[in-house]
Amino acid sequence: MSSHISNERPAPDRVITDIADYALDYEIRSESAYATARYCLMDTLGCGLEALDYPACTKLLGPIVPGTVVPNGARVPGTAFQLDPVQAAFNIGAMIRWLDFNDTWLAAEWGHPSDNLGGILATADWLSRTAIAAGKPPLRMKRVLTAMIKAHEIQGCIALENSFNKVGLDHVVLVKVASAAVVSHLLGLSRDQTVAAVSLAWLDGQSLRTYRHVPNTGSRKSWAAGDATSRAVRLALMARAGEMGYPSALTAKTWGFYDVSFKGQEFRFQRPYGSYVMENVLFKVSYPAEFHAQTAVECAMALHKQFGAMGKSAGDIHAITIRTHEACLRIIDKQGPLANPADRDHCVQYMVAIPLLFGRLTAADYEDDIAADLRIDALRTRMHCVEEPAFTTDYHDPEKRSIANSLRIEMNDGTVIEETVEYPIGHKRRREEGLPLLVDKFKINLRRRYPEDRQQQILDTSLDQERLESTPVNEYVDLYVP
Repeated sequence: MSSHISNERPAPDRVITDIADYALDYEIRSESAYATARYCLMDTLGCGLEALDYPACTKLLGPIVPGTVVPNGARVPGTAFQLDPVQAAFNIGAMIRWLDFNDTWLAAEWGHPSDNLGGILATADWLSRTAIAAGKPPLRMKRVLTAMIKAHEIQGCIALENSFNKVGLDHVVLVKVASAAVVSHLLGLSRDQTVAAVSLAWLDGQSLRTYRHVPNTGSRKSWAAGDATSRAVRLALMARAGEMGYPSALTAKTWGFYDVSFKGQEFRFQRPYGSYVMENVLFKVSYPAEFHAQTAVECAMALHKQFGAMGKSAGDIHAITIRTHEACLRIIDKQGPLANPADRDHCVQYMVAIPLLFGRLTAADYEDDIAADLRIDALRTRMHCVEEPAFTTDYHDPEKRSIANSLRIEMNDGTVIEETVEYPIGHKRRREEGLPLLVDKFKINLRRRYPEDRQQQILDTSLDQERLESTPVNEYVDLYVP
């Protein structure tokens, strides 16, 4: 008995064409989105500059073949590297993600939409330098900001209702898809070519979350997004060369993404693509901590100050209860030994212990020399996490999107102190409070790399919306070359 399966090629999946049409045709009109994208650009590049202080990151940077310099290639900020756009996208993407300090989006899926800047900036810079070499005008930075807004929107809108982590896949699949779409637009691809590039991104073998969770947490989580955005550039370039696409990459029975990787479920959508995600994105302003713990760190910092007023210290603590939301419990509630910095910056107990002990939390606090302090693990053993259902509800509420945590500390003498924070400093509801601090963070990161005159040049351009938007991409990137 034979099985007659039609070999008639279907129309492209609606999800794929919607992404392509938005990337190619949608006009961003939101002044708020462009203003936020400018702050996002500064913050993301600043995070990359700070990461250059860490050899675990810098050992992965540069060309695949040492010494290779690509004529008219993309420059890697903070370094002397000039690379092809695929490898430059990996370099930039790894830098900006390394310290878990760039922006965040939390929903059914979580992730970091500014991870897409690796592919966006590398492609735009390479195209600009190539155009100048051919006597043509370069791209302007407004194109970069537009691509950032659209990449944020694609990644974030899919994440609103679709949990990839619950099927064991890492959120960087959305970086690959979003980067492929917006890079296709930068490259001038046709609609059919863009559809092909996006379908190729969905067809790729997607990263498992193994490296983000006990007992395997490790440094791949810091370069996984760089890998995804660079892969997107490669796929878009292949589509430009004429490589075919796969119209039912998502919906094909048995062999498509839905059946193979998403338990047969189709994606659900809460809203059409616009500029919502960039307007509501979360910035990590003060602490390089996994975002579900940001308000817990703020609570711990406030309680550390109370210790001083009471004449007490972390050594006087008997027990700590952390009331939190379900996502925090699922990702960063950890007991037992922590193997490396990547393990520590995804442990809510560790991220609470450091500010309770020292009144600070910096990227250096995840390193081995700090973690060797026996008081940290001793304090972790006194912590207990429990879900607060109201926090979980408000976390998913599109009108609130809170990330609440509450710390209750019982001292050895029976004294009880508590602190609750619903919205972290980087939340849209605290934009007015947070943006000046975000600029201060950028200034600190510039001081790590550049003399005063160069710092001022970068600030003069970056803080002026009109000036930044009109600056050629290559000229802006050159400001970051040592």
